[in-house]
Amino acid sequence: MLANVTVTGIFRPSDKKLAGLYDVFLVVCGSLFIGLSAQVAVQLPFSPVPVTGQTLAVLMTGVLLGRGRGSIAVIAYLIEGAAGLPVFAMGRAGAAILAGPTGGYLTGFIAAAYVTGLLAEKGWDRRAWTTVAAMILGNAALYVFGLSWLSFLSGFRQAVAMGLYPFVVGDVLKVVLAAVIMPVCWRLINIRPGSDNR
Repeated sequence: MLANVTVTGIFRPSDKKLAGLYDVFLVVCGSLFIGLSAQVAVQLPFSPVPVTGQTLAVLMTGVLLGRGRGSIAVIAYLIEGAAGLPVFAMGRAGAAILAGPTGGYLTGFIAAAYVTGLLAEKGWDRRAWTTVAAMILGNAALYVFGLSWLSFLSGFRQAVAMGLYPFVVGDVLKVVLAAVIMPVCWRLINIRPGSDNR
């Protein structure tokens, strides 16, 4: 089993030009994956922060692409949305979104992808319990940014009520899903023809 490499890193070409194209392809795919996942959204009547699929997409992008490409994919996603592409939750777009109630969470996506990507590079995504730990730490990084900004806008108690408590159950389900998916991916990689099963 290879160390210090992510699932997508296993398939990275050795040729320098092809590797560069591969990296660009992954970053673009990662940003589109996040953008599409953001459209799976439910606006809560008591919170400016919608329930979306993009948190899982961000964390998985970090795990699959690694800290560098994962973080860049998130930055590309934010640039796309700020430039006017309708990739933010519920088809929203524009730089003003980054300054709104969800702006802290959007910025926190970069940190979340970096954390999960870094831990994946250390092999944390190869076993269920370490995958759970990586996803929890990635979520924690996200909430540090999201709740800090929301607290600045609305106060800490209200921020926690609107921006944390309603999402705990969904976050647990996302963590469990990742804990199932990633170890299975590694098992499939390790049994493929020509793989190194050491």
